[in-house]
Order: sequence, then C-alpha cells, then structure tokens
Amino acid sequence: MALALTGRFRGTRRSVRKFSGAIDSIGDQALFYWRAVASAPRALVHYRKETIRLIAEIAMGTGALAVIGGTVVIVAFLTLFSGGVIAVQGFSSLGNIGVEALTGFFAAFINVRIAAPVIAGIGLAATIGAGSTAQLGAMRVSEEIDALESMAIPSIPYLVSTRVMAGMIAIVPLYSLAVIASFIASRFATVVINGQSPGVYDHYFSTFLMPTDILWSFAQAIVMGLAVMLIHTYYGFTASGGPVGVGIAVGNAVRTSLIAVVTVTLLISLAIYGGSGNFNLSG
Repeated sequence: MALALTGRFRGTRRSVRKFSGAIDSIGDQALFYWRAVASAPRALVHYRKETIRLIAEIAMGTGALAVIGGTVVIVAFLTLFSGGVIAVQGFSSLGNIGVEALTGFFAAFINVRIAAPVIAGIGLAATIGAGSTAQLGAMRVSEEIDALESMAIPSIPYLVSTRVMAGMIAIVPLYSLAVIASFIASRFATVVINGQSPGVYDHYFSTFLMPTDILWSFAQAIVMGLAVMLIHTYYGFTASGGPVGVGIAVGNAVRTSLIAVVTVTLLISLAIYGGSGNFNLSG
C-alpha cells in the first residue's frame, strides 16, 4: 500500500512539474514576442540595410533558389492551384442543383475569405518561417548569437525584429500576388475548362466581390504573417542540441504556426463576419 501511494505521489508530482513547465514556456514565449515587437522601431532605424536584405531574401530567395524557390513563386503557385480547385469543385457541386452560374460568386466568396489567406499562411510557414527558424537555430548552436552579444550587438533587434519587420513588409505584395493568382485560376477553370460564359462568370464575380472583404483579407494575412514570424523566430532563437535540435525546432515551429494560421482565420472570421455572411442571394 505504501509503495502504491508513493508511486501515485511521484506520478502526481511529475504531472505538476510538466504543467508548470508548460506555463513557464508560454510565459517565455510571450516575453520574447513582446521584446521582438517592441524592438521593431529600433531595428528599422539602426539596422535598415539588414532589414532590406532580409526583405529581398524572403521575397525572391537566394542563390540557385531565386528562380523557383522564392516565397513569391511558391505562394503564387499554391494559391493558383487552390483557386483552380475551388472553381472546378464549385462548378461541379453547383451544377448538381442547376445553379452553376453562381460559380463566380463561389470563387469571390471562398477565395477572399478562406482559401487565399489560409494557403498563403501555409506557404509563409513552409518558406519564410522554416527558413528563419533554421537560420537562427544554426546561429544559436554554433554560438554566433552569443558572439554578437559579446560584441554588445543586441541579438533580438538585430536578428529577430529585423526578420519580423521584413516578413510584415513582404507579406503585402506577396499576398497581392496570391489573391490575383487565385482569381485568375478560378476564372480560367470556370470559363476555359468548364465552358461557362465569361459574361455570366464576371457578372456574379463582380457582384459579390466586396472591397471590404479584400481589405479584411489583407488584414488577416498581415496578422498571420506576424504570428508566423514570431513563432518561427522564437523556436530558432531558443534552439539547442546541435543540428538535431535545429531540425526539431523547425518541426515544432511549423506545427505551431500551422495551428496559429487556422486559429487566426477562425477568430478573425468570427470577429468580422460573425453569424452573417454579409450577402443576400435573393432579390
């Protein structure tokens, strides 16, 4: 009996220790995020050249990957094909009930509010985010960050805030291309592949495409970009355990940022649209 009670006590103590460690980790992340955001003005003023270099690296890639591996290309292709899939599925599903003419409405509604932001967020996590985690993690395990701090160079403004600001600046043109690519793909799939009249598609598309929805979609993409950059820089900055630890940090960061992307989509959709879709299909 005494051994059983002792075992239960030890198990309870381990559970409490794990819970308290999780709480400490959340506090460390919140403090890191606050310091990174608060240091953003300093990064823009004192490390302007580094910020500009990171913007170019984030948007177009470097070296041999500049042609096919830049974030611009990856995000554009992801949203291009997702827009085509939405049009094909929408035309087929609506055709089952005889209202395939509303495919333009379907494309305007789904692309702006759901597909383009989520696909762009996934693309950012897989490209900008994973790259930032790997870079910072490699610098941490090779003690380059410690070397910067020993030279009185603040590591968070120079390494983290510059990357966060570069991601926030680059997300606007990146997301513009993503939205345009999704619109082009939806129209091409509906008009060229499925043979719908261009006038019918354009009528319903322009009728139900609201400018406010596009603005809110950009706001959603900016919040996603901020969340992705903060999460990935944190995991890279705090990586440990050599190259294996860097790989583990990248995996943890990608998983966390993907959860953040869909969470931001849900919360912003509830805050903006709530229970109403802000459109009326009846006359």
